[in-house]
Amino acid sequence: MRVLVLGSGAKDHAIVWWFSRSRLIDGLYAAPGNVGTEAVAVNLSDVDPSNPEAVYEACTNNRIDFVFIGTEAPLFTGVIDFLNQHGIDTFGAPGYALKLEGDRCFARNFTNRHNISCPAYHLFSDEKSLEAFLLRHPDKLFVVKKNTLSPSRIMIESSNFDNLMAFSRKLLSTDSILLEEHLDGMPITVSVLLDNNGFLVLPYCSEYTKSDEEDEGAPTGGMGSICPISIPDALKKRVVDEIIQPTIFGMKAERLAYKGVLTFSIILTKAGPVLVDYHVRFNDPATQSFVPIIENDIVELMEAMKANTISSCNLQVSNESTVCVVVASKGYPENPSIGKEVNPISPIKKFNLSRSNPFLFFGAVTQSDGKLLTSGGRCVSVVGHGINIIEANSMAYAHINDVSFDGAWHRKDIGNKFFEE
Repeated sequence: MRVLVLGSGAKDHAIVWWFSRSRLIDGLYAAPGNVGTEAVAVNLSDVDPSNPEAVYEACTNNRIDFVFIGTEAPLFTGVIDFLNQHGIDTFGAPGYALKLEGDRCFARNFTNRHNISCPAYHLFSDEKSLEAFLLRHPDKLFVVKKNTLSPSRIMIESSNFDNLMAFSRKLLSTDSILLEEHLDGMPITVSVLLDNNGFLVLPYCSEYTKSDEEDEGAPTGGMGSICPISIPDALKKRVVDEIIQPTIFGMKAERLAYKGVLTFSIILTKAGPVLVDYHVRFNDPATQSFVPIIENDIVELMEAMKANTISSCNLQVSNESTVCVVVASKGYPENPSIGKEVNPISPIKKFNLSRSNPFLFFGAVTQSDGKLLTSGGRCVSVVGHGINIIEANSMAYAHINDVSFDGAWHRKDIGNKFFEE
């Protein structure tokens, strides 16, 4: 099988690395890829992954059998539908299913129709209505989100009227907003592989989405993650019975079902699991933490999905834990500094050649004249691994300075709450 993975982020690097371990491929490509994928795949750096015609041409030129899309942009520009119409096998959500992620109000109404627990919410399209509502609920903690697709978790959580209005005013100039109640509990991320007959649940993760320690600061695209998380089997069963199963039933009933991945962002509250968001693709940085511990050949999983037998697959997971720490640029998330030279990284570490080191998955890093340069906010995911969260945390932070550049920063508490408890 000749495989093309679309994307250039750390999540995409992790997926390419997973494919590179398969014994069933004879060609691996990434479009456009990055400085990490070039070690295990052919980078098609001139191909725009969000342009259906360009992707199809790349498939034709390189005799691609299968295109994998785990990131959002190509999904929402119709690449899946275009390739399927031209006879190329794909992994990713088709256009008719995108509203599960791309329209939060639709998703909330969907969960209501299928009795899936979600936060109390209100949709607003004008400042006056929002202002009146907030004045009736002074000092209550709310979460404000853009209703349509928003990269890097564009949202605010606050009880301050002025802050909520200022943030919402920017969003309301182009879109409606969703105002949700704040939920106390542990956030988890669960990705599920889907086919027409069943599903396979991948290891549970927990993501750190705020910029500062103790989950303070601004929302980000994700500053770290851990995998797997230890929760009681009874609670896992509730996640499946109360959220995953009803969602899949509802997707079939409403003709939204597809073969691909659906990721659930969930809060484990004292009352039980509550769905926060659907994602019709893999999450970053959860992907970077679960990929290294899955031992299944990814091509075998893709073939099982094609044959509608994914539910009969036995998920093989190593006995290790992972802790992913994201190294970001100064100014991220508001205004990341770019063009900073990344100090040289030894090839053994840069290309993940030794398991005695953490895995490095590259994101916003480019290469020019042999030098690595930052090109955005979240630059490199450093993924420590070990027999438990403590060892994985120790490895990640022992090597975190292997990725260094002017203004580099990271959260210093990824995983702490799990082994401290």
